[in-house]
Parts: sequence; C-alpha cells; structure tokens
Amino acid sequence: MSPPHGSVTSDAPAGANRSRLPVAVYVLGAAVFALGTSEFMLSGLLPEVADDLDVSIPAAGLLISAFAIGMVVGAPVLAAATGRLPRRLTLVWLLAVFAAGHVVGALAPNYAVLFVCRVVSALACAGFWAVGAAVAISLVPNDARARAMAVMIGGLSIANITGVPGGAVLGQSLGWRSAFWAVALLAAVGLVGVLLLVPHTPRAAAGEGPRLRDELRIYRRGMVWLASATIALFAAGTFCFFSYLAPLLTDVSGLAEGWVPVALVLYGVGALGGTALGGRLADQHMFGTLYAGLASAAGVLVLVALLVSVPVAVVTLAGLLGFASFLCAPGLNARIFNVAGAAAPTLAGATATSAFNTGNTIGPWAGGLVIDGGLGYAWTAWLGAILVLGALACAFLQSRASSRSRLVARSELASEVPVRTS
Repeated sequence: MSPPHGSVTSDAPAGANRSRLPVAVYVLGAAVFALGTSEFMLSGLLPEVADDLDVSIPAAGLLISAFAIGMVVGAPVLAAATGRLPRRLTLVWLLAVFAAGHVVGALAPNYAVLFVCRVVSALACAGFWAVGAAVAISLVPNDARARAMAVMIGGLSIANITGVPGGAVLGQSLGWRSAFWAVALLAAVGLVGVLLLVPHTPRAAAGEGPRLRDELRIYRRGMVWLASATIALFAAGTFCFFSYLAPLLTDVSGLAEGWVPVALVLYGVGALGGTALGGRLADQHMFGTLYAGLASAAGVLVLVALLVSVPVAVVTLAGLLGFASFLCAPGLNARIFNVAGAAAPTLAGATATSAFNTGNTIGPWAGGLVIDGGLGYAWTAWLGAILVLGALACAFLQSRASSRSRLVARSELASEVPVRTS
C-alpha cells in the first residue's frame, strides 16, 4: 500500500470506490460505537455529574477534556508500544482496559477518581483508534480509504444518535453512573466481535516495515503538521460549543431537560448522514469536501450564536451541525494517511487521533473560559465558529501546497521526456 503524497483527486476511475469493504471494517466501526458513546455522553450529563460530585459545570466539562488529553497522549504512545504485537490481540486488550475503566468510573466516590478513570479509559480508547484505523486502512485499497474511515467514524455517528442520548436518558432517570455501566457492557460486546471477526495478524518480524525511528521522520514534513492543525482547530471549534450544549439548551434557550436527548439525537442523525456522504465524496474530491464541511460548520455555529434564544432554531441547528461537522471528518482522517501513511503505518492513525483530541481538549477548556469569564454560553458558539474558520484556512493552505507539489512533479516529468527536433 503506497498512498499518494498529495490529495485524492477527481480523476480516480469511475466506480473505483464502490467495491465492498471487508466485514472486519464494520466490526471495528461497531466497536467504536462504545468508544464514541463514552467520549461524548458527558455532554448530556454535565448538570447531573456536577450536582452529584459537588463541582461546577465548567469543572465537570473538564472531564471531557480529561478524556481528550488521554487520547492525545495515548494514541502515539500505545501505537508505538504495540507496534510489534499482533493487532487483534492488541485491540482485545485495549477494549478490556476500556471496559474496566468504566466499571471503576461507575463506582467513583469523588471527582478526582472519576477524572483519573476518564484518562485511563481514554488511553485505551486512543490505542484502539490508532491500531483500529491502521487495520481498517490495511484491509482496503487506496481509493477506499475515506470510505473505510467513514465506517469507523460511523460508529461515532450512531453513538451520537443512540448512545449519547441514551446515556442522557439513563443519567436523568437512573443517575449518571448507569451510563458508565452501559458503556462497560457495550465494550465487552465489542471485544467479542473483534475476537470473532477481525483477522488474526502475526507478530511483526524484526526489521519488517519501517522502524519507529524512521516513522518519526514524518514530523519533519510541514504538510503533516498542517493537516494535523486543520484537524485540531476543527475539533476545538465543534467541541467548544458541543460540550456545553445541554446547559445552553436548558439555561439559555429555556427548554426542559427532556429536550436535551432530542437535540443530541438530531446531532447524531446529522452526523451519520454527513459521514456517509463525506466518506463517498472525499476519496475523489478531498478538498472540495473539506471546504464544504468546514464552511458549513462555521456558518451553523454563527447562526446558533445569533438565534440562541430561539429554542426551535437551536435544536434544528444542532442537527445541521452534526451533518456539517461529520461531512469533513472522513476526509480529515484520510488526509493524514495520504501525507504520512506510507512512511509511517504505525504513527499515521495515531497522529490523526492525537490531532482530533488535541482539539477536543482545547475546545471544552476554551468554552469553560468564556463561560467563567461571564460571556455566557452563546459565546461558546462564537468562539467555535472562529476556530473552525481557522481550520478552513489551514485546509486552503494544504490545497495550495498540494497543487504546487503536483505542478512541480509534472514539470519534472515533462523535462525527462525527449523532445523530437525533426
């Protein structure tokens, strides 16, 4: 598998992206459902967690950042540490640790213990994402990468439709701890699926494939950093707002608590639609898909900020934000593999995971700052829009750089063609 060094362009053969994906890719996407439910469910449970543990809502929001910090650190560290281990075995152990972390979290007596549990669970989640993405990419041809990543991201989308709202309903009726028990059960089911249906991969032989030292050289490439910055800014912008969606709906828009799961379901439905469409478009129109998704997400956040006191508008816009955000998510993931995957099969997925969760760390923290500063929940949407526009600018810079690289390559090729003088 040797990925193109630039973007995936529209001159791919017609129908090239219509081949069936292996069942193992769908199994990985199903396992991601449990991970995604955990990652996002606290967005609908912040008031309950804050009340039970006697902390402020911004402090409870830091539990989302804690998970993201664990993802940032865990993705490259665990990808490197498990690089020579059988991938299926690695995935199984990571899911086991993830499930155990949620059992302990459900029993946590105080905020500090819950914070640590979120970090440990996130480390396992990050490792699964990094290794799972590498497995999914290795099972498909180059022109199906965005589709494969769309299936894994689809697990997140479905989590937003059912898992996250379900967690909110459980939390409101049986207490927030019940949501942690549910995630532990989902992780156990995913573990069984991986054992049964993901292909066995043998231990890598010494000297086989790029060494970690060689893979680290991808971080000398400006394009890798630019692609990572695009992801981080995008994630920071969306999570700056999404992390505080529940209190915004109840305290600012004036909706009853029961409307929070409804808004989360709409977000998830939009996310699933955006993922499905983005996965199909990005393999052939990478930057066009990124432009459409990022610009739309920024526009939706601006509308939320302007219409925050109109309940129907905010709930509707939550669904549109899910669609716009996840429209570009498969392309953002696939782009990292395009610029780094051949030279760094171990670290490419880890780099994408760390970039996303760097943004997921910054977003809730930045949102908490504007809330604590007295600007109000509406400003989480304004700040989110600014950050997403920064991601759009980075995508534009990537496109320009990619175009220049293709022009240089074509000119060099043309100079090697002999010219007939007769």
